[in-house]
Amino acid sequence: MGPGVAFIDYDNDGWPDIFLVNGTDWPGHVQKHSTPKLYHNNHDGTFTDVTHKAGLDIELFGMGVAVGDYDNDGYDDLFVTAYGQNHLFHNNGNGTFTDVTQKAGLQGPKEFSTSAAWVDYDNDGHPDLVVGNYVQWTPGTDLYCTLDGKSKSYCTPESYKGTAVRLWHNRGNGAFEDVTQKAGLGDATSKTLGVAVLDYDNDGWPDLLFSNDTQPNKLYRNNGNGTFSEKAVVAGVAFSEDGVARAGMGVDAADYDHSGYASVLITNFSNQMVSLYHNEGKGLFVDEAPRSEIGRASLLTLGFGCFFFDYDLDGWPDVFIANGHIDADIQRVQANVKYAMPPHLFRNVGKGKFEEVTKSLSAAFASPRVGRGAAYADINNDGRLDLLLSTNGGPVYLFRNEAKGAAASNRSLRIKLLGTKSNRDGIGALVKLTAGGETQTKMLHSGLSYLSASELVLTFGLGQRDKADSIEIRWPSGQLDRLSAIPAGATITVTEGKGITSRREFGKS
Repeated sequence: MGPGVAFIDYDNDGWPDIFLVNGTDWPGHVQKHSTPKLYHNNHDGTFTDVTHKAGLDIELFGMGVAVGDYDNDGYDDLFVTAYGQNHLFHNNGNGTFTDVTQKAGLQGPKEFSTSAAWVDYDNDGHPDLVVGNYVQWTPGTDLYCTLDGKSKSYCTPESYKGTAVRLWHNRGNGAFEDVTQKAGLGDATSKTLGVAVLDYDNDGWPDLLFSNDTQPNKLYRNNGNGTFSEKAVVAGVAFSEDGVARAGMGVDAADYDHSGYASVLITNFSNQMVSLYHNEGKGLFVDEAPRSEIGRASLLTLGFGCFFFDYDLDGWPDVFIANGHIDADIQRVQANVKYAMPPHLFRNVGKGKFEEVTKSLSAAFASPRVGRGAAYADINNDGRLDLLLSTNGGPVYLFRNEAKGAAASNRSLRIKLLGTKSNRDGIGALVKLTAGGETQTKMLHSGLSYLSASELVLTFGLGQRDKADSIEIRWPSGQLDRLSAIPAGATITVTEGKGITSRREFGKS
C-alpha cells in the first residue's frame, strides 16, 4: 500500500530535503530490514543520505508522514505513521532528531495508520495532529483471497472492520491529548487512506476531509468550539455521482478555477475514475469528473498520490496523479487494467477544463510504474515545482521540472510564512494573490496526496507578469496582512504582522 514521501527543510537552509517512509519485512523473512531515509539537499542537484547521522535509522513498518513545527521552535518535525506504533520525531535544530513519541503522549494505541496532517483546528497557535486509520487487521487475522482461484491476492477492505481517525490536541507543552471522541470524530466505520485540511466554507476554521476505502468519504465541518459536524452526504462528497461509496485513496483540495472556494480531488480504484468535486459555495459540491478529461482518462487507472500544483506557472492549478494497481496479476481477470501504470498530469486550461499532457513531457515521466506516494517542492531554487514519486516495492523517482515552450518564460512568486501569534509554519493561513486581474487563493496546509507531505511554501504562477499587484494573508489568529507591488522571481518570507522580512532571488543559494 505504501510508502509515503515528504519534502522537509529540516536544517532551514532554504533548500528542501527529502524524507522517505519505508516499510519493512515481517519477522522471519530473510530480506534485509529497512528504515526511513533522510536525504540532505546539497544545493547542486544531488542529495546525501544523512539518516544515521540524523538519528532516524529506526526500523518500523512505515506508511505515511506529516511535516510541521509542533512546538513552534522554528524547526519542522516529523510524524511518521505506521502499521503498529506511530512515531513523532522532534527536530533538535542541529541536524538530528529525537523520538519523543512516549514523552508527547502519542504512545499507542497501535493501529493501522495511514495519512496524517498537522492542523491548528482550534486556532490557538499550536499545531494539532489528525491521523487517518485504515482497518482492523493483523498478520494473525489475515484472510486468504484470490483473483483467479490459484494465487493469493489482496482482500478487499470490506472483509475487515473499520477504525476511527485520531485527533490529537496540542497542549502547548510538548504533549498531546486524544480528543477524538470529544471532537465528534469517533466514527469507527471509516477506512481512511487520505487526509485533507481545507476551509471549504471560508469561515476561518479548518475543516477535515477523509477519503475512505469502500466506505463513504467524510467531511467534518469545524464548528469553531472544538467540535466537528459530519457533512459529507449533504455536501455531496460522500459518494460517486450514482450514490456508491468508492475506494478513495489520495486527496487534495484547492481553488482550481479562481472561484475563491477550495474544490476537492480524490483518487479512486480502477473502473471508478477520479473524483473532482467542485465547490459551488454554500457548502455544496458537484462531481465534475464524469464531464471532464480527468474522469475520462482515469477510468481504468488506480490512483494513489494526487495534488493540485501549477507546473507551468500560468496561474492555474494543474493536477498530478500517481497510478499503480495493488494486484500484480490483475490482467488475468481484467485485460484492460495494468499493474504498472503511467501517471496522469492534467494541465488546467482555464474555465474548469483540463487536458492530459503526460506523454508530451518525457518518455521517462510517462513510463508505467506501481505508483503510490507523491509530493512536490522546488528542489533547485528556480521557482518551478519538481516531483517526488514513490513506488510499491521499488525505487523512488525525482523529476526535475524543465519547462519548455511558452512555459519556460513564465514567472512565479513563492511565499514562505512565519507565524508569530499563529503557529510558526503558518499552517491554515489563506493567501490571496492578485495579478493582472486574476486572483489566486491558496491555503497553506500540511497533509495532502497519499501518505505524503509537500513543501510548506506556497508557489504562485504569474505567467508573463513581472509582479503580484496585491497579496492578502489571513492568518489563523485572525491577523490580516496586505502587501502590494511585489516583484516576481523570488521566494519571500512574510512574518505575521511585520510583512516581508526576507527575499531570496531564484538561482541564488
